[in-house]
Amino acid sequence: MSLDFQATKALFDLPEGVIYLNGNSLGPLPKAALAKTQSMMSEQWGKLLITGWNKAGWMQQPIELGNRIGRLIGAAHNHVVVGDTLSIKVYQALAAALELRPDRKVILSDTGNFPSDLYMAEGLIKALAKGHELRIVPPETVKDSINEEVAVTLLTEADYRTGRLHDMSEISERARACGALTVWDLAHTAGATEVDLQKSKADFAVGCTYKYLNAGPGAPGFIYVAPLHANMVQPILSGWLGHAAPFAFEPSYRSGPAIERMRVGTPAVIASATLDAALEIWDQVEIKEVRAKSILLSELFIKCIEKTCPMLTLTSPRKPEARGSQVSFAFEHGYAAMQAMIARGVIGDFRAPNIMRFGFTPLYINENDVLDACEIFSQVMNERLWDRPEYKVKAWVT
Repeated sequence: MSLDFQATKALFDLPEGVIYLNGNSLGPLPKAALAKTQSMMSEQWGKLLITGWNKAGWMQQPIELGNRIGRLIGAAHNHVVVGDTLSIKVYQALAAALELRPDRKVILSDTGNFPSDLYMAEGLIKALAKGHELRIVPPETVKDSINEEVAVTLLTEADYRTGRLHDMSEISERARACGALTVWDLAHTAGATEVDLQKSKADFAVGCTYKYLNAGPGAPGFIYVAPLHANMVQPILSGWLGHAAPFAFEPSYRSGPAIERMRVGTPAVIASATLDAALEIWDQVEIKEVRAKSILLSELFIKCIEKTCPMLTLTSPRKPEARGSQVSFAFEHGYAAMQAMIARGVIGDFRAPNIMRFGFTPLYINENDVLDACEIFSQVMNERLWDRPEYKVKAWVT
């Protein structure tokens, strides 16, 4: 199968005159999402009302959507469920892993992890009050830091600032050898790189659907539990829809089967319609081809920028196989420079303290887009167009 990326680009509603290099933060709008959402609201919610839970299959959506995501991340069938938020799924996975290792107290993470994952770990430790420790080490020392004290590793596969990739198979193997479990955050790799949870023998994985999967702002998260653990884990959030028989209305909680027990709240049906539309695009493509093309685009970008902008420092790994589908450059005035670029139609984002970050998604970005972006980037930097007061005022979201 050879992908026609020009055809997939036509499936997105991209503003005229904009080069969008920020799908690693929020994916663009799939054109089909408008009709899909309108139909769901008017034909299902509007006409079926509460009967839509049965007649439109709303209640089964979290598993059905989970299986479609599962294809992209190498998950076993019926072992991914969609719902809630990524942070909640981090909390669930981490709590489940700790309960499976009650004699160990260390949660191992790294300085490249996304802060909210660490916040959730800190909150869980306080809630459990059992003397757990969050141990944070440099990314390059994670593997050697896994020992018999560690209950679980909590790692984001791709560093959100630099795109640096952990070796999932290598770290998971080391964890197993030491009797530890793994929780992988796939926020920056699901839909961007080749992930194979079964081959890597990951224990748990979580992710979001609003970045590379293009399901829209606030779209639901997802969680994976390996078959080995699926019927053993006890959910710390014993939500109604994780119950074995929700509509029996039993007075006490009884876990549902396998991944069903990791459901918590009511499915976000409207948001699921946009996710469905986005996955219709993903259903047509192979992640291997997407990854190969993203590497070509990012390599082209690095080559052009390093040739014309010596004031910038590449902070992403030099080898493409060692980074995700993003490229980051450091610059002292990175925030202002990014605002100047956005004002000229090239949208990336900024991460403190000095990182300018760009995502490369071949579903809607091609070589011409990259070359045009490089030309604007070079102009902004070499003509110091960023050095204006209006570009230095920080907005709430950077």
